[in-house]
Order: sequence, then structure tokens, then C-alpha cells
Amino acid sequence: MPKLPENYDANLLLAIIILILLGLIMLVSASINIAQAKFAEPLYFFWRQLSYVGIGIILSTATIFTPIRVWQYLSVPLLLFGTLLLILTLISGIGYEVNGSMRWINLGFIRFQPSELMKLFIVLYVAGYLVRRSAEVREALSGFLKPIAIVCIITSLLLLEPDYGSIVVLFSAVLGMLFLAGVPMRQFFWWVIIVVLVLGLLIVLAPYRLERLTAFVDPWQDPFDSGFQLTQALIAIGQGKLFGVGLGNSIQSVTYLPEAHTDFLFAIIAEELGLLGVIIVISLFAFIILRIFVIAFRTEYCGLHYAAYLAYGIGLTIGLQTSINLGVNMGLLPTKGLTLPLMSYGGSSIIVTFLMFAILLRIDYETTQFIKDKM
Repeated sequence: MPKLPENYDANLLLAIIILILLGLIMLVSASINIAQAKFAEPLYFFWRQLSYVGIGIILSTATIFTPIRVWQYLSVPLLLFGTLLLILTLISGIGYEVNGSMRWINLGFIRFQPSELMKLFIVLYVAGYLVRRSAEVREALSGFLKPIAIVCIITSLLLLEPDYGSIVVLFSAVLGMLFLAGVPMRQFFWWVIIVVLVLGLLIVLAPYRLERLTAFVDPWQDPFDSGFQLTQALIAIGQGKLFGVGLGNSIQSVTYLPEAHTDFLFAIIAEELGLLGVIIVISLFAFIILRIFVIAFRTEYCGLHYAAYLAYGIGLTIGLQTSINLGVNMGLLPTKGLTLPLMSYGGSSIIVTFLMFAILLRIDYETTQFIKDKM
């Protein structure tokens, strides 16, 4: 059994802890007004987020002591379990609807979002598939099509919720894993084009998604309706200037910016901490994602292929979600319901992110042990 923190990446762990603590601080600032207005308790969202962090720490502590071979063995059952949860989410009386989307299962003490778990489960499954079918993936079209077919089934369930943001993350992460596993370049790019066209078609066929895209192109054309969220986020970022307006002095979080404590927390960070705070946050995320891929490269070099593909998948998932959230906040991408990992409010997101990092630290530990044993 490993002894914490020996053999673990201390710098990676420190960066994660800094983002979590900064996220809790900014969450209080971003949510205090809406919490007071809705629940007459200014720290309502903070206490709930703190409890989610506590649950995440407990689960990740157990996870970090779980050998990676266990996850490999359970990858298929977990994928089936996650698919069942997605189906249950769509059943009236079990699924819980918020703002027109049926994405949650109400457990009483927490509303859980199965799509967050599926981000981890699909990575666990595809990593196992790439090990089992490595030759087929590199040499035959069927090796590429099989995991894509599985992802299509899962994303069709996500589309019914609907959860377009998670679809983009899942598809992109799986394609990235297949590319890193050695799928022929021509075959890969043809399917990237097909996926982009399908995702584009989904936007065009759904009026509300097309409205979001139109608002993204020119949010100031309708700043009080379809472009409201983005214009308010851009105003917040613009007001921050170099050093920000100061912690707790945000104007946009006072009911102007919807979902300021969830999807648009980064805009409040930019407003209150300014460009300096933005640079710190982006640098920490860049360092974390870089470290993830360094761990993945080292693990693959040691011949621990399942663990390496798993690390790649985790890095792609966290990197994509972070990039999309930052892009949405800065007006570089259309609005999607994706949280900023480790920082935004959301029980499902923070807990699953904790599990991902715990698995990653376990991979780093096992790789270090493998290297020591070979010396």
C-alpha cells in the first residue's frame, strides 16, 4: 500500500489544491448575493460546495489506493452502469429537470449528474479497448468504428437530456485517445470531419442551439435576450482590467450575470482579480494539464499501456472542458453548460474531477514503482 505523499507528484498536487481553495473563495464572492436572495443564507452554495469537496476527498482517498488493474477489470461493467444511469435520468419521476434539461437524478441529499460520471467511465472503457484491440485499431477500420459506435449510443442519450457540452467533450476525448493510440492519419481526419459535420447538424436542427451560435457570433445584436449571458460575461472581464475591482466587489455577480457561480465563474475571477488573476488561473491549469501528459508519456514509455491511455483520456477530458469553459467565458466559443474543473459550483463535477485526479496520482505512483523495481 502506498504511503502518502511519497512517490506522488507534489507539484501537481499543490497546483490542484491551490485551484480548489481559490475556487471556494471565488464561489463565495460570486454566489453570496444570489444565495441571500434565493435562500436567505449568503453562504448556502459555499457550504454545499465544501461538502462536495469533502465527499470528493473521501472517495479519492479510497481511489488512490486502488490498483489500476482493478479499473481495467471493471471498465466494461462501469460503462454499462453509466449507460443505465443515463437511461434512468430520462425517466419521469427519476430524472430531475432544471431549466428545461433532464440531466440529474435526485438522491435527496444531492442531485447527481450521470453525464459527469460517464466522462470517466468512457475513458476507462476506451483505454481498455485500445489495449485489447491495439493491432485492430492501427490496421483495420473496424478497430476505429467500434468505440465510435459505443460513443454514438451514449451521446444519443445525452442528446435527449439534452447535454450538448458533454457530447462535445466525450467525442473529442475519444477521438484524441484513438489518435494517440495510432489510428491511421487519413482515417482519423476523415472521421474528425464527419463528427464536426454531425455536431454542426445538431446545432442547426435545434433552434435553441442555433440561437446560441447566432448570439455567440454577435452577442451585442440582442444583449438583453439571446446574447445576455455572453455580454454580461464580457462586461465583467472588461471591468477587471489589470488588478481587478477587488475580492467581493463584483458588480456582475449581483444578479446581472446568470450562473455566475457555475458556468461563468471565470468571468467573476477576471472582474475581481483582473488580468493578474486570469494569468494565475490559466497558468495553473496549463501546468496541471502539462503534468498529466508528462505522466502519460512516462507511463507509456514504461510499457504500462492501459494506465497510459487512461492518463491520456483524463488529460484530454480535463483539458477540453477547461478550454471550452474559458472559451465560452471569453466569447471565443458558443455558450455551453460546462463547469470550470475544480472551481465551479457543482457536486457531480467536483466529485468526478477528484476521482480522475486520484486515478492519475495512482498511475504516477505505479509508474514510479515500476521504474524503481527495474533499477
